[in-house]
Amino acid sequence: MHNRRYHRAFGVYGIYEKEGKLLVINKNSGPYINRYDLPGGSLEEGETLSDAMNREFLEETGIKIEIEKNIGVIDFKLPWLWKDYTDVHHIAVYYYVRKIGGKLSVPKQFEGQDSLGALWISEKDANLDNASPLVLKAFEWLRTNELGVDAEIYNEWEVFK
Repeated sequence: MHNRRYHRAFGVYGIYEKEGKLLVINKNSGPYINRYDLPGGSLEEGETLSDAMNREFLEETGIKIEIEKNIGVIDFKLPWLWKDYTDVHHIAVYYYVRKIGGKLSVPKQFEGQDSLGALWISEKDANLDNASPLVLKAFEWLRTNELGVDAEIYNEWEVFK
């Protein structure tokens, strides 16, 4: 795999599960555009992991959360032609969260907002054609209580424009 240029993305992501369903967002940018993704994202300057998790979840879903557990970290690699990059190396910190306030709402759109709103899906409704690798890994964790240690590598990945 020579001549690959990887954009390193680092973010925090929340698993909020209720009655066998997972809360996901409709993604409107990035390599997971037009797929379901987990609520979460990148840290702002000087922001802690937990502060970023709380802010991102609220911004993308309208729900105020409390972090119950740091599940762990896993990374994903997949092709994504963006700027001068050929691929993305996505490092994701997973948290198990619970609702403490708010209600599902359509997020305010601003520069950097990549959620078109949130909805509940079951595992049988999630696949590579409609969900990010983060969502698939979240369902795996809900089933097995394991994230694994090796990167999830997707050599064939279609970015839906």
